[in-house]
Amino acid sequence: MDFEQAGTTMCAGLNASELLALYRLEATDLARVRNYGQIVLPRVDESIERFYTWLESTPEYSRYFSDADKVHSVQALQRQYWVRFFEAQIDDDYVARRRKVGQVHARIGLELQTYFSGMNVALSIFTEDLYDDSLDPVEYAVTVRAVTKLLHLDTSLVVESFSAVTNRQLSEQSRAMMEMSTPVTALWNDILMLPLVGIIDSRRAQEVMSSMLARIAETRSKVIILDISGVAVVDTAVANHLIKITKATALMGCSCTISGLSPAIAQTIVELGIDVGDVKTTATLRDALADAFRRTGTLLQCAN
Repeated sequence: MDFEQAGTTMCAGLNASELLALYRLEATDLARVRNYGQIVLPRVDESIERFYTWLESTPEYSRYFSDADKVHSVQALQRQYWVRFFEAQIDDDYVARRRKVGQVHARIGLELQTYFSGMNVALSIFTEDLYDDSLDPVEYAVTVRAVTKLLHLDTSLVVESFSAVTNRQLSEQSRAMMEMSTPVTALWNDILMLPLVGIIDSRRAQEVMSSMLARIAETRSKVIILDISGVAVVDTAVANHLIKITKATALMGCSCTISGLSPAIAQTIVELGIDVGDVKTTATLRDALADAFRRTGTLLQCAN
């Protein structure tokens, strides 16, 4: 975990008072931010012009700001952002609005690196380009420190909500992919099949088990075939996952057959000393289907 991630984790869910304490922003700091705002806010439009002069040199500009109306709309929002920043009235509404900025950035796909560099440029514009040398050096130094602390608080809130949205999107995508990769199919009356492809880890094994048990409960099937011919590696962990799955299906009154055991996988299981117990296995899917038909009496039904 890097410094920025650590700061984001620390501020997650905190209210305004807690955040002010965390970032050691005292009343004197906020007063200095407000006083400095009286110097730079009359030139806030100039700050935005300078910012967009820099932004136009970045690859992101053409990606996000190709439409002139959109540019004007975003500039108006930025103006509101900085006006509120230099008002330095830090309450829960202020915090909520900053978190919303992160949510918007995440939804449009803006890179965090672009956001960080943009905030760095904005800080430089406000504390260097627009500064009128009206403060004595010591007061200027502590004022810039106060402005920087508040900017760090803002940044942490944006990153916090950005990360939350991004993680939620990734989780939803992962869940969708997992559902797509565990399609339990009804082959025949009372017979289900689930082909597994790729790598099986603890999380995927749990998803497989949940998917299978739900389908068994839905269809009241008596046999399910778990075909692992597409599984890349079968080690002790994978074998144990498969054994747990077969035991869980048995508790549902459904017999599970694992098909697709290659000679290499069979040899690996033996070499690892894995006890497969009463788990039913077959070398091919065809053998598993034939056994499933016998168990359910499907062949007799077809003959009649």
